[in-house]
Amino acid sequence: MGAHRRGARPPVAERPPMTELPAAADTSPQPGAPQARRGAGRDRYFDVLRAVALVRVVAYHTFEWAWAGMVLPSMGIMFALAGTLMARSLERPALTVIRSRVRRLLPPFWFWGLFVVVAMLVHGWMPGWQIVYWIVPLGDPPGNAWGEQAWEILWYLRTYLWFVLLSPLLLRLFRLAPVAVLVLSLAPVVIVQFLWTPPENRFGTGLTDLATYLFCWMLGFAHRDGVLERLKPLPVVAFSLAALAYGGWYALTHQAETGTYDLDDIPYAQAFWSAGFVTLLMYAKVRLGVDLARLARFRRLDRLVRIFNARAVTLYLWHEIALVLAVPLIDTFWNVPAFEAYLPLESQWFMFGVGWVLIAVFVLLCGWVEDVAARTRPRLLP
Repeated sequence: MGAHRRGARPPVAERPPMTELPAAADTSPQPGAPQARRGAGRDRYFDVLRAVALVRVVAYHTFEWAWAGMVLPSMGIMFALAGTLMARSLERPALTVIRSRVRRLLPPFWFWGLFVVVAMLVHGWMPGWQIVYWIVPLGDPPGNAWGEQAWEILWYLRTYLWFVLLSPLLLRLFRLAPVAVLVLSLAPVVIVQFLWTPPENRFGTGLTDLATYLFCWMLGFAHRDGVLERLKPLPVVAFSLAALAYGGWYALTHQAETGTYDLDDIPYAQAFWSAGFVTLLMYAKVRLGVDLARLARFRRLDRLVRIFNARAVTLYLWHEIALVLAVPLIDTFWNVPAFEAYLPLESQWFMFGVGWVLIAVFVLLCGWVEDVAARTRPRLLP
């Protein structure tokens, strides 16, 4: 899902029973922030993109399709959307915005982490001083192999948090020369790939992820500031297609090094593929006026998209645990003759469906923490 593979997919339930887991920023208007020329408030185009990206993340962690990242680079999309919202929020004082973003992120993380940490302690984990990363995930929180499938996804929260902290500086730098800085934001991943190898520790991993998705975050700035809107179609499309071609070529020609063309295993290819793909998505919005406003006519679908966005942190944090729990749950179905006869218990698609049922349960049981973090009235569903 991210810059490199973070664990194996959940096994498919079969008989006999088996022994066996960006944060999205708020899309509501910010108090005191002036309206952008395209208007403030919810943007259904962005809401739909984020919802689809989350579905793709869950699907990837169920099926682990190597091609999934090329069909939809979910994490690049989520970082670009978060960058747009962060640029809008920074129309207010920077410290206020950072404090608000951190406040919205940490309580859901702590609530989820309490269960994961206690479960790992019960299964023999003995943490060292690195447990501080379970309080503020500026580095990858530690854990044991038993809980790896749950905590491996935290790279996204760590990267998002660093981007939030760096955004006041990044936005000021971007506004000095928007187009040049946007293009040059691909330079760090080139340096990491060819000129300097980061250490194999938390610092190196974090730096690689920041370099991989820096362009997408800055692209969010470009959308918010109207830079994309002022660019001519030819250079934008040419750049996007060139980035897609180069990223795809690099992934396909370097399979011998990783054993796969999965972009999650090839940060360099991920950076360029995401840059080209997400640029086209963002440019289509401003150039073609895509807004998906008609979605409001389909009330149930519109409500579902709204729930996905309002509960994005909860959904992201708990989805791996839901997929893990789906396996023993399906194992029990084998003991019911009717289920064994008529349900496709060996199908990963069936596990995918059961996983979404469990995700819905977690959203109902745990989503209210996001309301508390946002200092609003807790609700089962938004």
